[in-house]
Amino acid sequence: MRGDCELQIHPQCFLSDGHFAGPDEARLAALREVMADPAVDAVWFARGGYGSNRIAEAALANLPDAARSKVYMGYSDAGFLLAGLHKAGVGVAWGPMPQDIAREGGANAVARALDWLVRRDGSAVEAELQPPSMAFNLTVLSNLLGTPLEPDFTGVDLLIEDIDEHLYRIDRTLFHVTASENVRKAGRLRLGRIGNIPPNDPDFGRDEVSIVEDWCGRSGIAYGGRADIGHDAQNKVVPFTSENR
Repeated sequence: MRGDCELQIHPQCFLSDGHFAGPDEARLAALREVMADPAVDAVWFARGGYGSNRIAEAALANLPDAARSKVYMGYSDAGFLLAGLHKAGVGVAWGPMPQDIAREGGANAVARALDWLVRRDGSAVEAELQPPSMAFNLTVLSNLLGTPLEPDFTGVDLLIEDIDEHLYRIDRTLFHVTASENVRKAGRLRLGRIGNIPPNDPDFGRDEVSIVEDWCGRSGIAYGGRADIGHDAQNKVVPFTSENR
C-alpha cells in the first residue's frame, strides 16, 4: 500500500450466486450503499467479472450527492459502470483492481492503482495519453454502444484491449465499433494488449495490429498506435478526465 489510506472490503464481495458475487439485488444494494457514504472517498471495484451491466442503470438512477465526490476505478466488465458514471459527470478511471493481486507481478499492479487513487501519482498513468481519454475492453465497448450508458467519444483518445478472443471475433467486433458514428468522432483509437488469443484453424492471416489499422482506415478513425493497458499486471491507469496527472 502506498500513502495514507484505509481499505474496506464490503461483505457483499464474499457472496456467491452462480457466476456472480451475490444476486443482482445484493450487488446493487452494496454499490448504492458505498456510493451514498460520505466517508468513502473512492470506490475500487474488486474485480471486473461479468455482471456490472445488469445493475448499471439502476445504480446510476438518482445519484446521491455523496456519489459525485468520489472516484471509481476498475476495468474489464466494470467498464459498463465507468461509462455510465462518466456520462453522469462522475470521476472514473480505468485501472488495476484488487483481484489482480492473484496475477504474476500483481502486487505491482495493486500498488500502481493505489498510487493513483491515493496520491494521483502520474507515473501510474498510461504514458502517451492525449486527454480527454477513455479505455475499454473491446467486447464491453461494443456491447455498451447504443445503450443509455454510452458516453460521448468526441475528441477522445480511445484505448481498447481484450482477452481470450479469436482474431476473427476481434475483427467482427471492430466492424461494429468503428461503424458507430459516435466512435468515429474519437480523436484516435489506440490498441492495448490482446491477451491469450486462441488458435484459429485455418490461421486468420492477420494479427491484431493489422486488424485495428484496417478498420480505422475503413472508418476514417485515426489509429494512434499501441497503448499500455490489458488484462495483466502491466495494466496502466487511464483517468476518464481531461486532467490525467
